[in-house]
Amino acid sequence: MKNSLIQKYNVPGPRYTSYPTVPYWDEADFSYEAWTDTLKKSFIQSNGPEGISLYIHLPFCESLCTFCGCNKRITKNHSVENPYIEAVLKEWSIYCKILGEKPTVKEIHLGGGTPTFFSPKNLEDLINGIFTSATKAENYEFSFEGHPNNTSYEHLQKLYDLGFRRVSYGVQDYSAKVQKAIHREQPFHNVAKVTFWAREIGYTSIGHDIIFGLPFQELDDIIDTIEKTKSLQPDRLAFYSYAHVPWIKGNGQRGFKDEDIPKDDKKRLLYETGKKLLFENGYHEIGMDHFALETDSLHDAFEKGKLHRNFMGYSSSKTQLMVGLGVSSISDSWYSFAQNVKNLEDYYQILEWDKIPVYRGHSLTNEDLIIRKHILNLMCQFETSWENKDVYFEEIPDVLIQLKEMENDGLLIIKENSIEVADAGKPYVRNICMAFDLRLKRKAPETELFSMTI
Repeated sequence: MKNSLIQKYNVPGPRYTSYPTVPYWDEADFSYEAWTDTLKKSFIQSNGPEGISLYIHLPFCESLCTFCGCNKRITKNHSVENPYIEAVLKEWSIYCKILGEKPTVKEIHLGGGTPTFFSPKNLEDLINGIFTSATKAENYEFSFEGHPNNTSYEHLQKLYDLGFRRVSYGVQDYSAKVQKAIHREQPFHNVAKVTFWAREIGYTSIGHDIIFGLPFQELDDIIDTIEKTKSLQPDRLAFYSYAHVPWIKGNGQRGFKDEDIPKDDKKRLLYETGKKLLFENGYHEIGMDHFALETDSLHDAFEKGKLHRNFMGYSSSKTQLMVGLGVSSISDSWYSFAQNVKNLEDYYQILEWDKIPVYRGHSLTNEDLIIRKHILNLMCQFETSWENKDVYFEEIPDVLIQLKEMENDGLLIIKENSIEVADAGKPYVRNICMAFDLRLKRKAPETELFSMTI
């Protein structure tokens, strides 16, 4: 039964860090003025106790990991650090000028690229620069992504002193063969060292990212990786599927052959085995592909119905406005999305014109806002309801007809005015969300856009 479900539901599908998903943005109806209008509207509604979130993209890496689809610039030249920090702070100053009032910052996340490519001093200059024109919310949450090979004790101490309490390390897999294939060679002791350092300094949430479905990955590799992870006891884990998207230019995923990648039943076994081991070691499933100990804030947010998901991934608190700073960053005013240019030189040039370097975006319709809420509910709480007429939409009967087969397969429960994802359906939550995705249903992709759902 399980194998037949994998064959049935393993189709290309979005990961739903947003709705509408980026390929379905209506860019023709988007404008710089439309973005700044919704930016100011959302800021007026949210600045205060809730505050805003900042995602800061730090794109530089010293080497290319061939599993990665993120926007990055490969270089060993660290003279690029200062100009980039100055540019990000200039972008922030333009935002502050548009907002017109001192922002209260609830969340900061440093992503990449490799944030720890930057020196501790430059990271300090960045964060201090942000708060020359902003204040910290009462219960602020700052986090960053650390590369186990180049995160130093000084990085961890400096960021802790600046208010950071959460760090996530990209582990991927401990197999030497797999690491060589994805060009991410890092021994276990490197991960152990930075994990112990973070705990010693006082970080309250340490995360590890593990990927299943990587080239040459075998069942024994997943078991070994989970066993080693258990010995370090990270507070939370992202255990997610490798997104094989070799058609995206410049993502480095043509470094191995398609036949080197585990698929279908074999790939699902990697996930099911890993998940079982995580459960046995006290981790709880939180949303899609995430696990946490009961003591972690992500678990607490899930239990209280406060879990949120945006372009930064899962978060233990929601802010209506998220500003993305840096090349390729995406901002979210709730009413619209806006993405910065992806080319570094273009980013610098547009900032010289004293403009936010946005090049595309999407203004959400009333229908988009309703569908967005349902997909967020499914992604964060494994259930959604349309009992409130404000979130009812006329295609609901068609959605339920489409979901009936999934109910027959034991993946969800359809109630009078709601649906609930069953435990067996949690690995298929992306497929369930696709039933609500009206834009995807109205216009099927004509080219390869998404990775496989399983």
